[in-house]
Amino acid sequence: MTVPETTATTTTAAGETPGETPAKASGAEVLRPHAEDAFADELKALAAADDRPRPARWRLSPWAVATYLQGGTLPDGTVITPKYVGPRRIVEVAVTTLATDRALLLLGVPGTAKTWVSEHLAAAVSGDSTLLVQGTAGTPEEAVRYGWNYAQLLAHGPSRDALVPSPLMRAMSEGMTARVEELTRIPADVQDSLITILSEKTLPVPELGQEVQAVRGFNLIATANDRDRGVNELSSALRRRFNTVVLPLPATPDAEVDIVSRRVDQIGRSLDLPAAPEGLSEIRRVVTVFRELRDGVTTDGRTKLKSPSGTLSTAEAISVVTNGLALAAHFGDGVLRPGDVAAGILGAVVRDPAADRVVWQEYLETVVRERDGWKDFYRACREVSV
Repeated sequence: MTVPETTATTTTAAGETPGETPAKASGAEVLRPHAEDAFADELKALAAADDRPRPARWRLSPWAVATYLQGGTLPDGTVITPKYVGPRRIVEVAVTTLATDRALLLLGVPGTAKTWVSEHLAAAVSGDSTLLVQGTAGTPEEAVRYGWNYAQLLAHGPSRDALVPSPLMRAMSEGMTARVEELTRIPADVQDSLITILSEKTLPVPELGQEVQAVRGFNLIATANDRDRGVNELSSALRRRFNTVVLPLPATPDAEVDIVSRRVDQIGRSLDLPAAPEGLSEIRRVVTVFRELRDGVTTDGRTKLKSPSGTLSTAEAISVVTNGLALAAHFGDGVLRPGDVAAGILGAVVRDPAADRVVWQEYLETVVRERDGWKDFYRACREVSV
């Protein structure tokens, strides 16, 4: 028996009439639209052109989902922008996993687009990426299973009306894709509440003598940071319920520059920042610094380097460049220059004030100072490093 979703109660904000549903912000007002809203036109075009078999309750076929993530051009000329720049086989394995009864675990170091890929997979498969459980050290079991409306519970006892379904319960009932972010940050006993859901496709509700059985189309995407080993490692029983796909760091500098450029452009447009076509050289410079310090060797392979304690991920490079673009727009001439990114790089590299500062100073003096065409960058970094 499926327990139906209860009607949620809303808390009114100041100035709103009690019981009145606040108007939903328009797409132009939302700072970061959900993937299914931001790329609605692409999803609609793919659905119209998609004549391949679709699994139960999927909005698109597996081929179309992979095309949505990796980009392409449809027969009618519609251009599908890439959402993930990486090996196509990784995307195909992830999509195929969701078409089976196995859950998907996206694993990788910070900044490898695990959350981004998870959101876009759910948007393409189910048309809804919001059935999300955010994992933290304080995530309770109710967030994974179900909770209770305590006013109803005290007044009438356990009942369907008092039940508050979790995103996973809703996904099971409706045949949708649910998401769990940062799975290894969730306490081990809460993690293990997923075992029955993933193995039996059932969520018991003993207080009502009922259960929720997953309908076709249900699946789960979880993400985990492989730098978090020892936080709350997955039990072998739970890990067996997942197919694990490891998302690697960008393989080449050009690929990473492409990723950073695309995301900075998207974020810049959402923040009404002016485009910076002259900024590509600075983006490449930021990526070069991050890659060399991350890999512990210069691009030409001649000089070995010490690596700082931080991850220096692609996501951090995107943040540094976006912040630099905002500085250039609001306090400069709109052109991204070394001085606009220097402070951001320093903040990303020097996480441990003692050890990382030594690493950064050595890199500045032995690599940046001697590199042709980097004098202005060296001076900018020296100014913020003092």
